[in-house]
Amino acid sequence: MSITPLTVQNKLHGNPTSELLWSQPVKTRAGGTTKVACPVASRAMIALMDMAAVQGGAASHFGGPSAFAEIMSSAFGYFFAMSKEQNKQWHQLFHFVNDAGHCENGLYAIKANYRLAGLSLESLNQFRSVESVLTGHGEAHLFPEGVYISNGPLGSGLPQAQGLAMAEAMAAQPRVTYAAISDGGCMEGEAREALAAIPGLAQNKRLGPFVLLISDNNTKLSGRIDQDSFSMQPTFTSLEALGWNVQKIENGHDLQKVFSAIEAADEQVRSAPANTPIKPIALWFKTIKGKGVLKTEQSASGGHGFPLKKADELPPFLQEIFQGQTVPAPFTEWMNRLIAQENKPPASSSSGGAPLKKEKIQDGVAKALIEAVEKNHYPVISVSADLQGSTGVESFRKKFPQNTFDIGVAEANMVSVGIGLSKQGYIPVVDTFAQFGVTKGALPFIMSGLSEGPMIGVFSHTGFQDAADGASHQALSYISMLGSIPNVDLYCLTCSTEAYALVSQAVEKFVQARAKNQVPRTSIFFLGRETFPPSFNPQLKYEIGKAQILSEQLQDAKNVLIAVSGSLVTYALKAQEELKNKGIGSIVINPSIMNHIDIATLKAALEKTNGNIITLEDHRQVGGMSSYISQALLENKVAVKNFVSLGVAEHFGRSAYKADELYRANNMDDKAIVKAALTF
Repeated sequence: MSITPLTVQNKLHGNPTSELLWSQPVKTRAGGTTKVACPVASRAMIALMDMAAVQGGAASHFGGPSAFAEIMSSAFGYFFAMSKEQNKQWHQLFHFVNDAGHCENGLYAIKANYRLAGLSLESLNQFRSVESVLTGHGEAHLFPEGVYISNGPLGSGLPQAQGLAMAEAMAAQPRVTYAAISDGGCMEGEAREALAAIPGLAQNKRLGPFVLLISDNNTKLSGRIDQDSFSMQPTFTSLEALGWNVQKIENGHDLQKVFSAIEAADEQVRSAPANTPIKPIALWFKTIKGKGVLKTEQSASGGHGFPLKKADELPPFLQEIFQGQTVPAPFTEWMNRLIAQENKPPASSSSGGAPLKKEKIQDGVAKALIEAVEKNHYPVISVSADLQGSTGVESFRKKFPQNTFDIGVAEANMVSVGIGLSKQGYIPVVDTFAQFGVTKGALPFIMSGLSEGPMIGVFSHTGFQDAADGASHQALSYISMLGSIPNVDLYCLTCSTEAYALVSQAVEKFVQARAKNQVPRTSIFFLGRETFPPSFNPQLKYEIGKAQILSEQLQDAKNVLIAVSGSLVTYALKAQEELKNKGIGSIVINPSIMNHIDIATLKAALEKTNGNIITLEDHRQVGGMSSYISQALLENKVAVKNFVSLGVAEHFGRSAYKADELYRANNMDDKAIVKAALTF
């Protein structure tokens, strides 16, 4: 018995209305031929998109989408051929969910090839920019014409596809649900749960027809999966026992074999007899990450990111992609524009003087951890979830490989492993992007407290600092998600000097607590992605749990306290100078610890600023530093005259080349501080 759902408008683009710009023919099972998007052209578009993003200052990715090129071309070629044959829109016959978020630019390339959803080569050139809907990972809230299910956090798309297929079963709809995922994504706990649930639900007739497209290239962000973590081959071979119909395609870059496998799988799940279980099919494609360019194919990471730094390197790169054949004129023209753009003389600067030295906050984290082992011989153990190169612990891991574990792409498992290590007398340090650490690690952190197994967390790329990857990667609720867990202290690091001091002290306090037979507190350090001055004030002494006065420039009558967290300090200091020119004095304070406010320092500063306070944070306006500060002030009966909170309003983020673009667009910069102060 079917259950009639509510009507929800599907905003996805319809069928192609024009011929492919670049195509390849494939044979169908019926003996005819059909055209699919040329995978070689897709790889060229991916490379050019990536180069445009790199020029803008953003990260981008070639290896993953190049591995998926034949799979994606075949899938959409088949979707469109079937919809034309049945005179229906493709999304009436199929669901498609891309769990491999880094590979969305490969899908943008295919859509531009078909000229779908308003995409063209010109629009691809804006990939990851703040002006474009072509975000780093597919975002349904920004590009509903091209993305049905948002992606980004690996392993989250597959269970959502499971929900679509369950809905099809209840509504008795004919759609086949397709989900594309990589072997790295299959390491996630969410994905593993779905891999078990999908065939189980199908056996109970609670799931519509389902086809899983796996790109198995034995490569994750930081290197080869089997060498750095553990082989995924037993996982894939076990799918048969779970109830999947597993079909292995040894060469996932043979376009004809890939298309034929998808066509046969679709026919098989559609032809199941009525009222019988529809066994889901897993098409296991062996692929090569970075396919098309020998250097990326042989790279340990498979060309994760984009290997070229300058547009001048594009000509041989594209020539290799096209295997010595002539590069099509539109790609050559696009490439030449990128080269010309790069070779423009830089705009003259009137600032003068030597540029301010900047470095990663991560440098201070690594220095503190290395010293803890090298000088103090503390049993610090790094447990990573594939992002150690970005979070700052990679140099520690290289120096002390025996003190490290790469748990794979599995953040919840990473934190839970830390509990066990802590219970046995080690000092576990877990690291990942803030978005994944707080969302997937929240329950394990609660269990860490209940089990009395504390640890140290290093969570990078807070808020809009992960500008290019877009909304799915931008942690805008990182303080609110973990701040209320007992025995947990949250810190927002501003510079490498602070990072070194506070991480060192956190390790020392951990050791001291164990020596007294006490349970240490869990310390989680949040930090940005971009570069910052090593210190904002050489005279500062950093003490864990204490706020710092970064700068004090008071006027006779008009003064304001600016409380600023993490990556936004430079805006507060710039605003201080602008306010000074307007006759307004200020104190800039770094609260440092977010969820246990140093009220004494804050109160003393407020008394000097006539009760005027502005908070600025890379977080939602609710549940973050501002909320903790306001609560602390009220509870301690501290007089406040004016209070303005600057942060992210009730919305998600988007891609941009630089975080600065998002801060300014969201009124979270020096101009916003000055504007707020002038209202007092």
